Amino acid sequence: MSTLTREPKSTRTNRTLLHSNPILSRLSKVDERTETNAASYVGIAAKTSFFLLVTLIGMVAQLIVMGLMAGEPVWQTIQVYEKFTVSLSMKEAAAVGAVLVVGLVTELIGVFARKTIPVTGTIYSASQGYVISFLVFKVLKGYEYLGLEALLLTVAVVAAMSWLYSSGIIKANKKFRTVLLSLLLGSVGLGVLSFLGSLIPATRPYVLAMMENSAFTITLDVIGLVIAALFLISDFSMIDTCVKQGYPKEYEWSAAFGLVFTVIWIYLKILDLLMQFAGKKDD
Repeated sequence: MSTLTREPKSTRTNRTLLHSNPILSRLSKVDERTETNAASYVGIAAKTSFFLLVTLIGMVAQLIVMGLMAGEPVWQTIQVYEKFTVSLSMKEAAAVGAVLVVGLVTELIGVFARKTIPVTGTIYSASQGYVISFLVFKVLKGYEYLGLEALLLTVAVVAAMSWLYSSGIIKANKKFRTVLLSLLLGSVGLGVLSFLGSLIPATRPYVLAMMENSAFTITLDVIGLVIAALFLISDFSMIDTCVKQGYPKEYEWSAAFGLVFTVIWIYLKILDLLMQFAGKKDD
């Protein structure tokens, strides 16, 4: 029989919104402990693998849908980047739009309703797989190899950050969280200022010129990738806490979902960078 206890308030670790990504940050508020049937690294790894497998299934589903809609008339051609355009039928556009909405909704539900994660996390992972496949095999037609390059680089980033964390070179302490907070707020602040600047007639030309500058946009993407990679450190720290403090086994789902969320985020940032570099190289 599993015995649950409550952690005394006086012994709880200092908690912060940026202890990890939005999904894993909810784990920092858990005060349940158990000596039996507790969360384990093996259990978290198994559930992480499950979500990644579902992501792969989502990619296969997109390829099937793309094949079924191959004969549909073109509804609209969209320029994604300078060298990448995608022609969509109305059904394809509706399918992609629906998948994006489903992914966002299930992510939010998973953040605020932890017990739904086995279901919402599965749907979210499948939706992200669909989006990744759409980008690689539809948008990047002729450049599909960039998807594989992004995958290999993502594995390298995750391995490198795992080593930096396990070796103690980077620690998820107060100084680390301060740096992460500064980078994140700076990135968000720049995005807000750019948006407001685009609404003001006097500053709109300057903002548009800045956003069309490849060096500037690549720099922003690199900063975004650094932020995503640093979130891995806080994710690893939260997973350690989950296991070492004896969280109930059900929290393995939250830990796995949070880790997959960050890994997919990193993959998409790397893929975005590779798309920009490929376009610049062709110039």
